[in-house]
Amino acid sequence: MIELEPIATGPIDLRPYDWLVLTSITGSRELRRRAEGAPQRVAAIGRATAETWGGKVDLVPSVSTQEGLLAELPRPAGRVLFAGAEDARRLLVDELGADFVALYRTRAVRPREPLRGDIVVLASASAARAYGELGLSIPAVSIGPETTAAAQETGVRVVQQADTHDLDGLVGAVLAASA
Repeated sequence: MIELEPIATGPIDLRPYDWLVLTSITGSRELRRRAEGAPQRVAAIGRATAETWGGKVDLVPSVSTQEGLLAELPRPAGRVLFAGAEDARRLLVDELGADFVALYRTRAVRPREPLRGDIVVLASASAARAYGELGLSIPAVSIGPETTAAAQETGVRVVQQADTHDLDGLVGAVLAASA
């Protein structure tokens, strides 16, 4: 439903930051490619995001959302860098006074053939919005609350939301919706 397009930012100096916050696999991969130096500490939302970073990760919150990270991040956090999608929610920026760098953007992709199926799996709010623009009646399974909200705002019927906001949770939600 979406394609990802890197945004050319050039090198990004991580040394001035007390915390680097990573919220997606794509953001983690893109920042790793452009990083200069190392931040003092790294927080990643989700195991897969942390694994993609490849270096030391100091905090992976038990709830894989920006709210979950805010609940577990020690305060005061100091200087924070949030690097992610151009249209990422700015909750962390607002709450932590973080610097923000857009590393990539998402663009909706229109399928060439009509979509058919019993259920659609939505793993991001941008994918949910792109799917909603199609106006189809195939119900959806969502990876988490932000994706569910984006889907519902575009008229998509969400029949199940993942309990954990990761691949395992998404698979469990699909199985529950199919039962």
